[in-house]
Amino acid sequence: MLRSADQKGPNVQAGSPAPSFELPDQDKNLVSLDSLKGKKTLIVFIPFPFTGICDDEGCAIRDNLSQLSNLDANVVVITAHGFNTNKKWSDENGFEFPVLSDFWPHGVTAQAYGAFNDQVGVANRYSFVLDADGVISEVINTEALGIGREFDAYLEALGKI
Repeated sequence: MLRSADQKGPNVQAGSPAPSFELPDQDKNLVSLDSLKGKKTLIVFIPFPFTGICDDEGCAIRDNLSQLSNLDANVVVITAHGFNTNKKWSDENGFEFPVLSDFWPHGVTAQAYGAFNDQVGVANRYSFVLDADGVISEVINTEALGIGREFDAYLEALGKI
């Protein structure tokens, strides 16, 4: 797993404001970066709902949501899939956090964060840890789509803010 406060991806750096977005969640409610400000935020990009690694990562967040809440943190998962897919995935896994659709224009939010994989058309495994003002504190990512992120890295990064 790659972690540091240095440049991450082509478009963002630690210490700079996170790119704005407004995306529908699994229930078609719009969620924006501005609506998340006032608390720390964990933005988790995933490539493929209904796959073992993405399921494991989402379920780790679900199972430890109280720990994130104790750190005064929001969490949103973003995927380039449509909200109908995200709804089914969220319902089947009992997720109580927003799963946002970056479907159209396809992957534009992932692109803004430097997390889009042009060759596959999905988001790479990048997570952005933001302070309460929406400034990027840390980026946690993996070197390949087939490698999951460790949940404890989120707790550590959020605990530093």
